[in-house]
Amino acid sequence: MQSNKISFKQFIQYFKIAVTGKEQEFTSGSIRRAVFMLSIPMILEMLMESIFAIVDIMYVSKVSVNAVATIGLTESVITLVYAVAIGLSMAATAVVARRVGETDIQGASNAAVQVIFLGILVAAIISVIGILYPKEILGLMGGEPDLIEEGYGYTQVLLGGNVTIMLLFLINAIFRGAGDASIAMKVLIVSNGLNIILDPIFIFGLGPIPAYGVKGAAIATTIGRGVAVVFQLVVLFYGYGKIKIAFKDLVLRIGVMFNLIKVSLGGIGQFLIGTSSWVFLMRIMSEFGSEVLAGYTIAIRVMMFTLMPAWGMSNAAATLVGQNLGAQKPDRAELSVWKTGKYSSIFMGFVSIIYLVFAPQIIVLFNDTPDVVKYGSLCLRVIAAGYVFYGYGMVVINAFNGAGDTKTPTKINFVCFWLLQLPFAYFMAFNLDFGPTGVFWAITLAEILIAVIAIIWFRKGDWKLVKV
Repeated sequence: MQSNKISFKQFIQYFKIAVTGKEQEFTSGSIRRAVFMLSIPMILEMLMESIFAIVDIMYVSKVSVNAVATIGLTESVITLVYAVAIGLSMAATAVVARRVGETDIQGASNAAVQVIFLGILVAAIISVIGILYPKEILGLMGGEPDLIEEGYGYTQVLLGGNVTIMLLFLINAIFRGAGDASIAMKVLIVSNGLNIILDPIFIFGLGPIPAYGVKGAAIATTIGRGVAVVFQLVVLFYGYGKIKIAFKDLVLRIGVMFNLIKVSLGGIGQFLIGTSSWVFLMRIMSEFGSEVLAGYTIAIRVMMFTLMPAWGMSNAAATLVGQNLGAQKPDRAELSVWKTGKYSSIFMGFVSIIYLVFAPQIIVLFNDTPDVVKYGSLCLRVIAAGYVFYGYGMVVINAFNGAGDTKTPTKINFVCFWLLQLPFAYFMAFNLDFGPTGVFWAITLAEILIAVIAIIWFRKGDWKLVKV
């Protein structure tokens, strides 16, 4: 009994240290402690990010089924922005973590500046397209005319203000690479708190602020993220974390930038493959009507919420791999991945049981339309069947990225998503008349295969030799 009390006290003590970010050394000492200290703030950070999605759906589902479907179609397009942001952020985490492991803090700061420059440039191009062609984008995604008319404002605002998405991802990736995971977590708390307050105000109206409907969700989210980005920049320029940027650092460094681009190309390609396949899956789902599409959208949002702890642990693995390779400790880097993967898969196993048992009750919290509940709960149950594999696979895939080996996951994604998932989803849905169920099974099988291939490839150890 006494040892259990001590263990619980230690847990609380470690939790406080992890959240406050007092632990800064991850290349020596207990690996389990290092995983815990990085994972806790990263898990909380990812949960905060996913609450954006949950809050939007909860409020918007009170507007109309079309409004929910609009978010689904827009999010499937915005994932292409995420692909670029995440690809660049993988490079940022890998390079910053490697420099920190080498104790080259100035080199890490130089990399951070170039990442921000790249993000602003890419976001500006996407903003122009989003502002000028929101209706055309929804039309290409299969949106019906009444859906497009009701929802194009959401698409226009979210894509037009995508610089907030881009910089939020990139600067938090810099913090994570430096081991300042608690700062990234606090940024998301600020952003998410504002989103929760502003969502109902802009969606339903309050005082002089008119009811914008689904467009209001995009306005609230963009403001929340924008304030968070300002907070991030203050932290970077005033040096509250390990990385500090001075005004003298705000110059183009072509060598550093090309190194980042080289590392990020694999990451961008990796996520473009994954997210473009998600776009095609959403396009297939749109053939079954707005209610099926809404059920699928709600289910995916709910799953994203519970995937976030696994994402947090996988980000911890990436940082541990990068810093330990920089410190010339490849064996410690590898052991960190196996331990983190085990913890992640155990967590995902518990979540899958909850989905299998309570799927309808979860979906009805968001929308009680019979077909929305039917297909949303079916989606939850089928995809949850592969959750244990997702948990392990995410960690191993992100470990490659943390080492700077972004090409290997790109190859794995290409085979599993484009060569397997998409053809199988279409064939099952239409040729074999399984409908939406065929799409759900295609998603599950592809993710299981990704995990199996990634583990086999990781064991070869080539990632230990990558230079960034």
